[in-house]
Amino acid sequence: MNDKLQALRLFVRVARTGSFSAAARELDLSQPSVSRIIAALEKDVGEALVTRTTRAVTLTEVGSDYLLRVEAILASLEEADHAARGSRELRGSLRVAMPSSFGVREIVPVMPGFLARHPSLNVSLLMSDQRQDTVKEGVDVALRLGELADSSATARTIGRTQRLIAASPAYLKARGTPGTPADLSSHAAIVGPAGTSAGTWSFRKDGQSASVRIDSRLTVSVNEAAIAAAVAGIGVVTTALWGCRAELASGSLVRLLADWEMGDVEVHGMFTPGRPPKPAARALVEYLIAELRR
Repeated sequence: MNDKLQALRLFVRVARTGSFSAAARELDLSQPSVSRIIAALEKDVGEALVTRTTRAVTLTEVGSDYLLRVEAILASLEEADHAARGSRELRGSLRVAMPSSFGVREIVPVMPGFLARHPSLNVSLLMSDQRQDTVKEGVDVALRLGELADSSATARTIGRTQRLIAASPAYLKARGTPGTPADLSSHAAIVGPAGTSAGTWSFRKDGQSASVRIDSRLTVSVNEAAIAAAVAGIGVVTTALWGCRAELASGSLVRLLADWEMGDVEVHGMFTPGRPPKPAARALVEYLIAELRR
């Protein structure tokens, strides 16, 4: 039974990564072992599940249908095991996707409490400022900032944080401090993944709205680079509060136009569509709701 379960779990990772070698690395197996196990599974099923080429592994029509059924079975089995234990203890593995800066600054610092509560659970944090393919990456829950693009996914709102603009004291000394949103039109802007539109920044105050076109002096693909650039004095940056909390506290960045609102950024826990959420995924989201709202 354990051999069949291992084969099924391995098949899911091969299917989602499209690679024997990637699945082998994830599960600490050799590539020949992966190939042998999948071949044995196909023999047991009586049908070809994957098509092997020199460039990728793709699912056959039978394999695609088999994958959906196997994922549902594995999720139900994990749920049954958790219920049978009759306790809050979680076991197995949990894969969590999130933006890298948000993960480093906000999630990692609160993870010790969750890990101490569930010592038999192994957690993988997949960090990238580009949104991961949750299905292909085998993600159990993704932490998303802002609006959710996938309306078919089940999600929980974990919390919200303010969006703001900031600059370094050295930059403000050289270029002056903006007093109104309109003043930003004469300033250099740093645009990162946590920023708003690269062309226009919008503000609200006392029921009035204001939009200003900004000069994007520097565009970066990761939020940490945007914050570092602002600290270095390159320009004004817009980000969520979590993205520069430490720099504001240390004084290396100064918040600007504090009486103008740029809107809040919601944080969601999005469960991978197509299968029931793992108990561990639901538990982590509940934990983060409590921790991040403190």
